[in-house]
Amino acid sequence: MNKSQFVDAIAAESGLSKVAAKKALEAFISVTAKTLKAGDKITLVGFGTFAVTEKPERKGRNPRTKAEIVIPAKKVAKFKAGSELSESIK
Repeated sequence: MNKSQFVDAIAAESGLSKVAAKKALEAFISVTAKTLKAGDKITLVGFGTFAVTEKPERKGRNPRTKAEIVIPAKKVAKFKAGSELSESIK
């Protein structure tokens, strides 16, 4: 499902117009990104938790040249599904 299909589904499920559904989705994405960038986590009970974790610097290997390289540390967004969401997809 791509973004426009997702907006259509939200509009159909909620009774909102497609324009309002798109604005709501974009607001959710924006608030989520800002919150995670600030280092906070978002917990939606029953749905799941969005959080940021840090991956440490590590050694890797260039598959083409076989030379050893250093992969820098970075922050990654993670999502852990809540119990209700997990149960609903079984």
